[in-house]
Amino acid sequence: MLRALADPHRRQILRLVQHGELPAGQIAASFTLTQQAVSQHIGVLKSAGLLTERRDGTRRLYSLRQEPLESVRGLLAELWPEALSRLKRAVEEAHPRDSGRDA
Repeated sequence: MLRALADPHRRQILRLVQHGELPAGQIAASFTLTQQAVSQHIGVLKSAGLLTERRDGTRRLYSLRQEPLESVRGLLAELWPEALSRLKRAVEEAHPRDSGRDA
């Protein structure tokens, strides 16, 4: 799922459908990419479980699945503080403050 989220075009697709379902054509119209490229991005998002597809006649409507994103959010909430602490320690070790100077 994180690979699917790594691409900026795919993140933009998720932003487009976050408030409700949209037809594929409307999603594609928001990009300068080809329809085929947008379809491939949609396919990756569907495979990752981030989008659902519903047929309405000849149209395919896509909507966001919140549940997988909530699990990623939970994981990041667990990992982020430790990652920031490690970064802070690394910066402090690389650039120790001179104890004789004023901050």
